[in-house]
Formats: sequence, C-alpha cells, structure tokens
Amino acid sequence: MMKDGFVLRHDPQEARDGEVQPIEGAFLACTLWLADVYVLLGRVDDARELYLRVHGIANDVGLLSEEYDPTLRRQTGNFPQALTHIAMINSAQNIFAALHPDKPAVQRAKKN
Repeated sequence: MMKDGFVLRHDPQEARDGEVQPIEGAFLACTLWLADVYVLLGRVDDARELYLRVHGIANDVGLLSEEYDPTLRRQTGNFPQALTHIAMINSAQNIFAALHPDKPAVQRAKKN
C-alpha cells in the first residue's frame, strides 16, 4: 500500500489492539526497494521517480530517517537510518546501471 507515493509496511486501516492512528509513517527503505523492483521490470522512469521522491525529503545535510509522514511532511522513526541510506545507494546504482548499460557503475583501480 502507498500513501502520497511512499510505501507503507502495512495497511493503516488494519490497526492491532492498542495501536493509535497514525500507526507509523511510510517506510523509506521499502519505497526504495520498490524502485529496485521497477528497475528489474524495466520501469526505469518509475524507479527514478520514487528515488527522487525519497531524495527530495532528505534534510539539509542529506540524511534520511527510517520513516516519513507524508501528511505532516516530516521524517519520523530512527534518525539517521543506515538501512535507508544503504537502500538509497543501491537504488542509485541500479538506476544508473539501467540507464547506462555500457558503463560500469564503479570504476575499479588497476592492480600493479
């Protein structure tokens, strides 16, 4: 399920006992994982759109949290979140590779 272009981990309408709305924000790593799936499906433009959406909510020094509340337009959860940053790097590499299949994503140094 998505809210405002960000992936939710579960349907917020299915609250468990003791949970109060909103349960949680959109899970940013899941949003980026969906971008990776789009790359695999050949939907690179959709992948890039999701990637840029997440990139656009980073703070002034480029850090991202675990979750994002699209209603309040603020990052929530653990901050900064390494998992989100790893997913961001992986998605960037996957999108780059899909857009530039003739170029290596990482240049390897020649061994002497």
